[in-house]
Order: sequence, then C-alpha cells, then structure tokens
Amino acid sequence: MSENIKPGSVSSLSYVNPVPGSPWDTYLSQVDRVMPYLGSLARWGETLKRPKRALVVDVPIELDDGSIAHFEGYRVQHNLSRGPGKGGVRFHPDVTLEEVMALSAWMTVKCAAVNLPYGGAKGGVRVEPKQLSKKELERLTRRYTSEIGIIIGPHSDIPAPDVNTNAEIMAWMMDTYSINSGATATGVVTGKPIHLGGSLGRVKATGRGVFVTGREAARRIGLDLQSARVAVQGFGNVGSVAAELFAEAGARVVAVQDHTGTLINEQGFDMPRLIAFAKSEGGIANFKEGQRCDNEEFWNVKADILIPAALEGQLTAARANRVNAKLVLEGANGPTVPQADDILAERGVLVVPDVICNAGGVTVSYFEWVQDFSSFFWTEDEINQRLDRIMVGALNHIWEKADQHRISLRTATYAVACERILMAREERGLYP
Repeated sequence: MSENIKPGSVSSLSYVNPVPGSPWDTYLSQVDRVMPYLGSLARWGETLKRPKRALVVDVPIELDDGSIAHFEGYRVQHNLSRGPGKGGVRFHPDVTLEEVMALSAWMTVKCAAVNLPYGGAKGGVRVEPKQLSKKELERLTRRYTSEIGIIIGPHSDIPAPDVNTNAEIMAWMMDTYSINSGATATGVVTGKPIHLGGSLGRVKATGRGVFVTGREAARRIGLDLQSARVAVQGFGNVGSVAAELFAEAGARVVAVQDHTGTLINEQGFDMPRLIAFAKSEGGIANFKEGQRCDNEEFWNVKADILIPAALEGQLTAARANRVNAKLVLEGANGPTVPQADDILAERGVLVVPDVICNAGGVTVSYFEWVQDFSSFFWTEDEINQRLDRIMVGALNHIWEKADQHRISLRTATYAVACERILMAREERGLYP
C-alpha cells in the first residue's frame, strides 16, 4: 500500500524532513534564513518548525445518486502564542497535509507581521468542487465543519475563505457550528455574507493590500505607476482586484494568466470589461481584446510589476531567470521558491513577500471579527482607511529592518514577525 501514499499524507509526514520542493520545505528554508537575526530568541526557533496541532479528518457524504463518497480534510493550527488561530479553508484536488501546514505557518508569520492578535491556522479538503452539485458541496462543507468543530471557535480558531471557497460556504460553516454549539456564533468564521455579520470591504481586501504595498514599494524605488506595465498571474479574487486598482492608478495591465490561458495586450486591458467577462465565462481565455499565447510566455513579458496571485511554487528558478519586472508583488501564498528568491535578488528585482503583501485579507477579517463581537459595523471607507494605515505602517517598519541589516524584505518581514511570535512564546513560558 505504501506506493499509493501521496506526498503530504499522514503516513509520509515529517516536520523536519519535508518532501523536497514542497510548500513546507519552502517555509522551513525561509525560517532558517531568519534565525541569525533573532538574537537570544533563536533558542525558541524550533517552535516555528513544528505545528502545534494537525487534525486529519474523514469527510463522508451522500452524493445525489445515493452513493457514499469519502474525502480527506485537514485543519492545522501552527502557532497560537499570540492569539486564536486564523486562516482560510481551501477545496482543491491537490490539497495535502504538508501544504496546509505551510499555509498555516505563513498565516502565523503574516498575522505577526501586521501585528494582529492572531496565531496561524489553515484548513482544506482534497476535492474537486467543480464535480459536486451545490447540494453535495453544502453536505461536504457541513460535514467537514462538524469534524473540525472540536478545535475551531470564535476564541480558538477562525476559518475564512480561500481557494474555491466563498461567502456562501462560510455561511454554511457558521450555521453548522452554531447549530452544534446551540447558539448563533457569527465570529466563528470571517468572509461571511454582509447580512450575516460579514464586513464591508472584505471581498476586495486581499487585492487591495497587494495594491497598497505595491504602491508604497513603487514610490520607494522611483517607479511611476502612471507609466508602469503590470503582469498578473491568477485572475481570481486577489489578482483581478489588484489589477483593477493598478489600472485605476494609471498603470497598464499588459498580461493576464488564469487557469484557462494567457492573454497579452500591449495597450493595456480594459479591466472592467475583462473582469466582467472572466466572471461570466469562468475564465479569460476567449476574451477577444488580447492575444492568446503559451502559458510559459507569460514569464517573458516585459512588465515593471509582476503579480503572482495563483497557487504556491509558481515562480521557479527557471522562470526567475526570465522575469523582466522591477517589482514582484506576491499576491499568492508561497509563489516564489527559495532558489528563485536568490536569483531575483541577484538580478536586482525587488520582491514584496506574501506575508506582508497579501495580508490585507486577514487584516479586514480581523476587522470583521471585532465588529461581530461588538455588533457595531464600520463603513467601507472606514474599513479601507484602517486597512491602508495598517498596511503602510507595517511595510515601513519592515523596510526599516531591511535597511538596518541590509537584508531582503522577506527576511526582514520574518525577522519582525518571528521576533513577535517567539517573544510571546518566551513570555508565556512552558506549561507544565
């Protein structure tokens, strides 16, 4: 049976000897690079390399035809030293435990980088949701929620949307948890529909955070957005919103790639038209106002700003050698492998790392959580102003650390975040 074990499954899991090239392997490499900058706190460094809790669950559901199907689900709480776990849930056929571990760890770093009172968590179910009917998807969501219900809660671990999950799925999760606990608990998830305690500005928050950090980084390196060329990989909630905001700021979005294909338009895409088309057609491939090209050609496009906003591991060493951008904004989690990081640095390409660049989503999730507890809700303008202030302040602090030690923004982000995480770990002590 061993030959049938998927990398990242329970039987092949190793915290300290990960599958080479896996997301967890990438994360561990990033942690190793920050250790020299943690001073006496480095004695706690192993804490960062071991998830606090990893739950693997069987998710059986009855399909519409009456048959029974089983899916494997995960919820990982990486670190809770600074507060309850926070992190999304993804439904994807390639989800593995190692991937979810890495995503939960990046959430730990991300929350600490912007100084939110959260630890890091993440969840997922290995499933192709497009093959399920809406009723089957609801059954899957509710069963998964019931199975992980022993560790989630408004004060312990708060899920949110991620790949292939949305506000409706969050509503099902909230309802299931509330029924099982005997009281409505709006704060158990974020990213909910507005009328169920969701927050204004949440849907666009991650993409907006990418834009805000990109705008500040461009200003620091003397890049004028009015003449900037932008290439975006991934045209979902993050990539499309970031592209829209850059276009509104005067930049030209000249290349876009999603799961259906790659399009190039040297004059710049009409973003409202492209976004509307992608939503109605399920992808960009057949949009007429662009030239269709091979997916690998995307990485050769001449652009000032590159935004990888798809899945992890997309910016490989080979692709990094072909990148023509001055600035890389990581809209996705873990899109750049460590070897590619080194190549981009050698070539003088500035990378704004995921753990600060795409932290807008979790920041507004925090706003939603706070609003749910107080039953008092802010306007969208207030949300956006608070988000901008937090993102700019966090990036400025990280930039000072980078300048002080002459290190990359990624290592500086980890230095700031890991110092906060390990200080909390040290001050709380070990029990018993």
